[in-house]
Amino acid sequence: MFEAISRLFRDKDAPATNPEPRLAVAALLIHLSAVDGSTSEAEREAVRHTLMDYYALNESEVELLVEEATRRDSEAVDFYRFTSAITQLPEEERIEIIRMMWQVVFADDKNHELEDNMVWRIAELIGVSARQRTLLRSQMSRGLA
Repeated sequence: MFEAISRLFRDKDAPATNPEPRLAVAALLIHLSAVDGSTSEAEREAVRHTLMDYYALNESEVELLVEEATRRDSEAVDFYRFTSAITQLPEEERIEIIRMMWQVVFADDKNHELEDNMVWRIAELIGVSARQRTLLRSQMSRGLA
């Protein structure tokens, strides 16, 4: 009986400690959309559309992903559980994640310093260079991506 209870808690906690990259990206985008203290409708839509486009999801799939990512983000105490799931991805994918983050930042035509700081920290944690991060920021701020 004790083993069954232990297994239940281990199985429940395993995904929370090491989410799949898609869930990790979604949680980071959700957090980013609210990091300045509010989430605009444009930011919510940017999160949904970037996830749908990049991962080829339909409406119901993205709704489930956003719901789970929101829950995981609310439980997180730092970014490590999310960034650790991303660091093993190929460089091109990690760069694309930072592009997606800038897309969310500029969705409402505003750029708060907390948003800049979060993208900078995530880029550092997942191994995207400052040069690449800055280039992507410039492109997204001008609407070139």
